[in-house]
Amino acid sequence: MQVLFLIAPVFIAGMAIFMAVAMTRRSMQIRRAWASGLTAQARCLRAFASTSRDSDGHRSTTQHHVYEFLTSDGRPVRFEEVNGPATTVQGDLVLVYYTADRPDRATAHPPAPGRNATCLLFLLAFLGFVVAVCVAFVAVIALTF
Repeated sequence: MQVLFLIAPVFIAGMAIFMAVAMTRRSMQIRRAWASGLTAQARCLRAFASTSRDSDGHRSTTQHHVYEFLTSDGRPVRFEEVNGPATTVQGDLVLVYYTADRPDRATAHPPAPGRNATCLLFLLAFLGFVVAVCVAFVAVIALTF
């Protein structure tokens, strides 16, 4: 039974660390796409929303867009991006930013490096707090054994 008190916070801390790495990786991909200077006109092939419900019954909706564009060397690239604007619908043309080495990691979000860095900083601070609470909980439990 005492092991369960250790497994849960370790699992939660592990998930928080995984989320921090994933968010940092995507943030850096977007920043590289903005900084590359490569842009293209993309067509929105599909726009849809997914809805999820948490254990308290609260719903959250996420916008998804599937875009297709031609790179500067003429290769067609298709990618999906989440949390895009709800005003972009199927058939719309949008400007996308991409890197030459990984055009499949493009973004249709307009450049906002300050906002991107601020959001990432707050998310990392929150996830760091979650990890710190888990570590403190494990330390307290370990001392009582």
